[in-house]
Amino acid sequence: MGLYTAALATIAIFLTLPLVLAITDASDVQALQVLYSSLNSSSQLTGWKSSGGDPCGESWKGLTCEGSAVVAVVVPGLGLNGTLGYLLSDFLSLRTLDLSDNNIHDSIPYQLPPNLTSLNLASNNLSGNFPYSVLDMGFLNYLNLSQNLLSQSIKDIFAQLPGLSVLDLSFNNFSGDLPNSFSSLSNLSTLYMQNNQLTGSVNVLANLPLTNLNIADNKFNGSIPQELNSIPNFIYAGNSFNNSPAPAPAPAPPPYSAPPPGRSDNNRNHSGPGTHTTRGSDGQSLHSGSGNKHKGLTAGPVVGIILGSVLVVLCLLLSIVFCLRKGKAGKKSSARASNETPSAGADKVINSELQSQRIRSMAVVTDLKPPPAEMWMGERVPSKNESGNRGKASIIATSYTIASLQTATNSFSQECLIGEGSLGRVYRGEFPNGKVLAIKKIDNAALSLQEEDNFLEAVSNMSRLRHQNITTFAGYCAEHGQRLLVYEYVGNGTLHDMLHFSEDSSKVLSWNARVRVALGTARALEYLHEVCLPSVVHRNLKSANILLDDELNPQLSDCGLAALTPNTERQVSTQMVGSFGYSAPEFAMSGIYTVKSDVYSFGVVMLELLTSRKPLDSSRVRSEQSLVRWATPQLHDIDSLAKMVDPALNGMYPAKSLSRFADIIALCVQPEPEFRPPMSEVVQALVRLMQRASVVKRRSSDEPGFIYRMPDYEAVEMSF
Repeated sequence: MGLYTAALATIAIFLTLPLVLAITDASDVQALQVLYSSLNSSSQLTGWKSSGGDPCGESWKGLTCEGSAVVAVVVPGLGLNGTLGYLLSDFLSLRTLDLSDNNIHDSIPYQLPPNLTSLNLASNNLSGNFPYSVLDMGFLNYLNLSQNLLSQSIKDIFAQLPGLSVLDLSFNNFSGDLPNSFSSLSNLSTLYMQNNQLTGSVNVLANLPLTNLNIADNKFNGSIPQELNSIPNFIYAGNSFNNSPAPAPAPAPPPYSAPPPGRSDNNRNHSGPGTHTTRGSDGQSLHSGSGNKHKGLTAGPVVGIILGSVLVVLCLLLSIVFCLRKGKAGKKSSARASNETPSAGADKVINSELQSQRIRSMAVVTDLKPPPAEMWMGERVPSKNESGNRGKASIIATSYTIASLQTATNSFSQECLIGEGSLGRVYRGEFPNGKVLAIKKIDNAALSLQEEDNFLEAVSNMSRLRHQNITTFAGYCAEHGQRLLVYEYVGNGTLHDMLHFSEDSSKVLSWNARVRVALGTARALEYLHEVCLPSVVHRNLKSANILLDDELNPQLSDCGLAALTPNTERQVSTQMVGSFGYSAPEFAMSGIYTVKSDVYSFGVVMLELLTSRKPLDSSRVRSEQSLVRWATPQLHDIDSLAKMVDPALNGMYPAKSLSRFADIIALCVQPEPEFRPPMSEVVQALVRLMQRASVVKRRSSDEPGFIYRMPDYEAVEMSF
């Protein structure tokens, strides 16, 4: 009997073992839940859940797992119409992400899965600029962002992508010159950039191993390098080149097999490396690659084109004569004749019509859809003459009455006062529904030069800032000459108070907590500088504007408030910056503040985290009063660096982590703004530092928060 029981138990263990192994990695589950909630598509994503569940064990639609890790998310053509959320970077094992041929809108998140080999976001309504985090995707082989509303220049971030073989950026609104780092794409075989607004030369493409290149319908100029003539499939019409590739014998066309029917397949590149199928705004298929209409022409078509051109010229001459004689009637005939002329120029007419049709469709989408999540993500920035009305119409935050705010703050009593800045005081407000909010009451003198429309425009812009490390803007009040801003309440105080005025001297921020605060703040600035269009300059970055929640996650406050004070008025800008200890040298000289000035201020905050010293401290000896001036010469000396660290840490930090932290500071506080790194590079450096920071490997939920000092015992790091 005992043997029988043991056998049953053994069988039960083996039967349940696959279920145990099928439990999906917790970070993947959370990332999928956030993505699911952001996409607002419960009916299409069968099996997906917004909470709980086991994606790998339950075989959620479109997922591929290996063990407990999600390695592929492939859900094209499902009509998904939300956003991509904010947690894609938590997919650490994901290799393939295909969300093409949906209706996903807003911008591409500033952080993407770092280990992708294939990313396909084609044929959506994505706006904003090129995702900077592609910089660190060292395994990326395939990238397709075509058929979206992406704009601005293509970032110079391709130097670390040696494995990229297919890059499709076609049918967007990219502008500017090609990045120099394109020349580093040593394995690139397919490059599609047609139908954008790209300018400059294409010399950077000369030595790439391309077999498919389409740069048609841009604004390229200069000469086409002779090396491009050897590319089997090269399309270049619709630019302003002053030469054409030298004629070469037409190669035999490769066999062409059409992709399977269906809307989604057009964007999943099932047609093979020799062909490329995209779709115009009218829904028709536009083929390039082996279906090249600009190369490989035989003698018959060439003669036909020449004869057609002669006929075009004759028709035009006859039309002009007819116009002169018949007036408007003649003009109509001429227009009809030119529209029906079978010339090579007809391709441009068709492309122009497609572009116009696309712009019209974009305008319709803009009118019908709510404002995008990120600030200023549209194709058009309103002029000052219409900013007021547009601001009022697009504010997506609650409008509070002055009476309700007075009630919540006990008539702005001293007991509710929690802070004060250059623009006014901040009060804690408690509302009848139990909600607690922070209310900034702006002094009338601070906005004496501002009109109501300007205030509402700033409110409209602030209402679109959505980031996990930026304080949530909840509402505003503009009544009876009063200007108030309402935010979600963050109750754990500021970083400044935590570092310099903590009442509990036994509680000290651990090293890992300091690195996390730096990383979260850096991500907030990266969002403002590189995701928002145009870039948002904070102009008042300091530890007093970094709030900490109960888990010590940073929340950057006062984002977007710089818009209320003109950058050209030095006196007001000085008030905005607050403390000169955070001010970049160029601000002191010119009064002009840029994104690189924010980077400098961030470096000063990192110095505070490192040393727990104030940026300016008149109580110290003269040589140590300026934190930057005192610390900078010592940042690369390991012995001096160890002496600079906050003594309260009691040596509980990894030496290499400390050194890398100091290296980042040194880059940020360089006196020349052009040498300071963009915040996206700072973020990546801090991410790498975080991965190596812990002395003992911990789960993410076990990262230390505070060091507790206990008498007669060695200091111990504890989660909080």
